[in-house]
Amino acid sequence: MDERTKPYVGYRYPAEIISHAVWLYFRFTLSFREVEEILASSGVIVSYEAIRQWTLKFGQDYANALCRRQPQRGDKWHLDEVVLTMKGRYHSLWRAVDPDDYTLGILVQSRCGRHAAKRFFRKLLKGLRSAPRVIITDKLKSYAAAKWEILPGIEHRQPRGSIIEPSYRINPPGNKNGRCDDSTHQARHNDSCQSTARSAISFAFAIGIRRRPAIA
Repeated sequence: MDERTKPYVGYRYPAEIISHAVWLYFRFTLSFREVEEILASSGVIVSYEAIRQWTLKFGQDYANALCRRQPQRGDKWHLDEVVLTMKGRYHSLWRAVDPDDYTLGILVQSRCGRHAAKRFFRKLLKGLRSAPRVIITDKLKSYAAAKWEILPGIEHRQPRGSIIEPSYRINPPGNKNGRCDDSTHQARHNDSCQSTARSAISFAFAIGIRRRPAIA
């Protein structure tokens, strides 16, 4: 039996249809019923429940394969954070990009202190499997504290000005630049990450732009 088809033994549909359905669901943030309708328009009759089972079974595996095929990214990380409102509560959107403006990772948290910065660093290192040569951040003290624990020995630059473009910023009352500061995060008490499993997998599908997972 071919190793490429072994995971699909027992499924009614071939790997090409399953991978296409999973790709549609994660890449375009569709509902299961919408994917069902798209497949039906191509003559593939499958229930939305079957599509749900496919995404649970194969979604993470496809995302991992796409990440492994990504080219080596730059060793200089630009990090910044922006305050945004979700359901009436303030959260911090953390973002890291390389010199080519490729998004290395994002994370939404309810705080922007040292522990939040450490969590973001760990997420980046886990996803990229390599440490940067230089990190460039704003003046938020949380970066320096987290960097000292998670990335010792890595050069840290803190130039003046924003790392993320102004258009990304959403300013809450009392915060003119939309950026976290040391007084902002003290008012927040729920430190749970708001990212879901679907958003994490969807990000991996998005970085491949329109590339579907290959059956290999």
